[in-house]
Amino acid sequence: MYFATYLEDGKEKVGILTNDSNKIIALTSILGDNTPKTLVDFIADCNEETLNKVKGFIENNEESIEEAVGLDTVKICAPIPQPKRNVICLGLNYKDHVEESKRTLGKQIQMPEAPVYFGKMASDIIGPMDDVNSHAGITTEIDYEVELAVIIGKEGINIPINEVEDYIFGYSILNDLSARDLQKKHAQWIKGKSLDTFTAMGPYIVHKSQLPMPVHLNLSCKVNDEIRQNSNTNNLIFDIPYIISNLSKGMTLKAGDIIATGTPAGVGMGFNPPKYLKSGDVVTCSIEKIGELVNKIK
Repeated sequence: MYFATYLEDGKEKVGILTNDSNKIIALTSILGDNTPKTLVDFIADCNEETLNKVKGFIENNEESIEEAVGLDTVKICAPIPQPKRNVICLGLNYKDHVEESKRTLGKQIQMPEAPVYFGKMASDIIGPMDDVNSHAGITTEIDYEVELAVIIGKEGINIPINEVEDYIFGYSILNDLSARDLQKKHAQWIKGKSLDTFTAMGPYIVHKSQLPMPVHLNLSCKVNDEIRQNSNTNNLIFDIPYIISNLSKGMTLKAGDIIATGTPAGVGMGFNPPKYLKSGDVVTCSIEKIGELVNKIK
């Protein structure tokens, strides 16, 4: 099941793709007028009965869903355009990215013995085909980072590793755009990671039933026609069960929380000379079985 937030005739809706992935149908057409208005609220209210009803409707009415509309007639948005909390991110979670960061930033970068967590302020997340503001005069070193995002499905604290999948709703693609000069200037990462439009996500949230544990997915990032990043999530230093369990120790995770699991080698700052993004560049982040997230630097 592929869930999406989209605009149809200027109205924001929450929907699910048909099995052929060519059309989308509003969840209100399946669940009725009491359906939550946003995807993050749907995730919070969702239960097995609701999911089975949605799945059964799609499978049993594939050829005759009159309410379904073509993807080419709507605007796909970020699946969670306004998250209720900051995005939780992991830094230095691929070995090859640690090594390139060490070459670029020096000996202070070491292989982490524990996950490196930080928050990314993202009150408005941009979606597929949305422009990234280059913030001329504020930064000249804009970088890209393709990441697998995990979306929490229900509230939990002190979650055992063997129960982590029960607390996951699904997965998406996230581009953790970063102003490297601001990161270096301010020593901490929140400013350089949190400029407006510097969080891109989409195109869909893929339900966990489509991607059972362990989640081993190819991921890549292309700038214009050049592949910059190319790896697989099985190269994560700290895997998804460990991340979720460790994060939840003493800290409540809530339905709709977005956790970005880190980026592999190939970021712009890792090249010599660096290959930072410039106005007009098109960035394509891809993850196997999820899709493509395309954004242009304005």
